[in-house]
Amino acid sequence: MKVYKNIKELLTLEGVHKKDGRLLQPDDLGIIENASVVFDENQIIWVGKTVDLPDDYSKITSEDFSGKVVLPEIVDSHTHLVFGGNRANEYSMRLNGADYQEIANAGGGILSTMESTNKASFEELYSLGKKRIETISSYGIRSIEVKSGYSLTYENEKILSEVIHKLKQDFSDKVHIHNTFLAAHAVPKTYSTSSKYLKEVVLPLLHDVKNIIDSVDIFQEEGYFDSNDVEELFSTAQDLNIQRRIHADEFNDNNGAYLATKYNCLSADHLLRTSKSGIKALAGSNTVATILPGTALFLGKPLANARAFLDEGCKVAIASDYNPVLSL
Repeated sequence: MKVYKNIKELLTLEGVHKKDGRLLQPDDLGIIENASVVFDENQIIWVGKTVDLPDDYSKITSEDFSGKVVLPEIVDSHTHLVFGGNRANEYSMRLNGADYQEIANAGGGILSTMESTNKASFEELYSLGKKRIETISSYGIRSIEVKSGYSLTYENEKILSEVIHKLKQDFSDKVHIHNTFLAAHAVPKTYSTSSKYLKEVVLPLLHDVKNIIDSVDIFQEEGYFDSNDVEELFSTAQDLNIQRRIHADEFNDNNGAYLATKYNCLSADHLLRTSKSGIKALAGSNTVATILPGTALFLGKPLANARAFLDEGCKVAIASDYNPVLSL
């Protein structure tokens, strides 16, 4: 058991918890000034003002936190941090006016990272992921969602899921890692349709890795995967009792927010183009609306209307979208 004393500000988030993360106000942070917290390795035992610290805890080993702020761990709920290579050249292309699809047509984007990732060994990918997680955790982030999706072949997407699984095991005492299967990230050029790729690679592999992943994700967008693909993947995931996520409404309003609620997704992410009806659907569900401002800035797109999601009563999260471009 240990005590942190004289904390300048302790954020309990008591109101956030009571309100289920919806329609939050500043008071919901539950700030206690000049606070102390008593804890052991399993739980928080007591919180309150230092002057009210019970005598039973006064002789326990303590640490002075004067001038410091203590808050719950930071969560990064959307990352793509297991990959090979980088896409620094795309930033220059972007500055010169190229859009996402033009970069993809020129050999960039997800398919570019696919080539570098497939050249890397398990050990190389693990080492890269390890270094990135160590850097991220040094900022106080203690929970990280990590997606596969930069291989797009059966054999190598399996390796990516296995790399993430090993990282999850090896960092279990330091960082909680949520392993997301995102083989439906893009359609390789060797497949004529998204449906064909889904049936020949994504769905069979989902059965193969079902025991090591925590959720499944899909990039629903024009030129990538359509609503029929989403329905097929999510129906299979439901049958396997695997949780769902979705890259939704990033470039167009594809009704992704609604699909997220229909399949009780953990989150719907990006949401740059979500309609008012989509926002209302999310507000009436337990699906978290995940906003990724770094991605919008890089793409030169208008930011997601976070205020509209908040005011409607959605649960809203902000995440990094750590990826081969935003990690530079």
